[in-house]
Amino acid sequence: MTSRTPITTELDPACTPAEIENRSFAIIDAEIPQPRIFEGPLWQVARRCVHTLGDTDIVADLRLSATGMEAGVNALLAGCTVYTDTRMAAAGLPMRRLEPLGVTVTPLMALPGLAELARSRGTTRSRAGLESIAQNMGGNIVVIGNAPTALLGLLEVLAQGAQPPALIVGMPVGFVNAAQSKELLRQSPWPHFTLLGRKGGSAVAAACINALADMALARRGLTQAAAL
Repeated sequence: MTSRTPITTELDPACTPAEIENRSFAIIDAEIPQPRIFEGPLWQVARRCVHTLGDTDIVADLRLSATGMEAGVNALLAGCTVYTDTRMAAAGLPMRRLEPLGVTVTPLMALPGLAELARSRGTTRSRAGLESIAQNMGGNIVVIGNAPTALLGLLEVLAQGAQPPALIVGMPVGFVNAAQSKELLRQSPWPHFTLLGRKGGSAVAAACINALADMALARRGLTQAAAL
């Protein structure tokens, strides 16, 4: 059996979105004291992932790099497109946070004719969608939070010579090829963030982009208050 943090009925007074988020981050900082695996801006990304999943244990399995972080922030500052494998991941990216940067979000599931393309190729819609944007990924960001098949498809088209995205956020969740696809991503040369093992999901993948967007907005001198 795993140990759990004792539950108390004493309520926390934080009640506004900003107060709740700040209080959550303070609790995470206290439960994962320094020295940490990640520091500085990378800790901001890791902490947001922990906050999204409510799980401090994931830190050991996160793979975040300064190179990937800078590439992602620069892509957002350049007004890139963020491609997501699901509408759920896209829904986790508030446009009030991204519009000031000129960033657009395109879920692969919204691409026209995707169901027919997937049937003709005998694959999932997410993988078919990934293959259909293979020539448009350069300078953009690809976020995969649900489908290991999409991540495997991404790695395949990159191996075939497709122009790599500025950053890959590969965090599919599940029991079939999720861990394997993320291990292959970890071994790849492409700038990426990932969470090894079975855990992951659209929400935590989107959380990475939100953390990077906060950094990009800060560099532009823009406020985050409206994004909470």
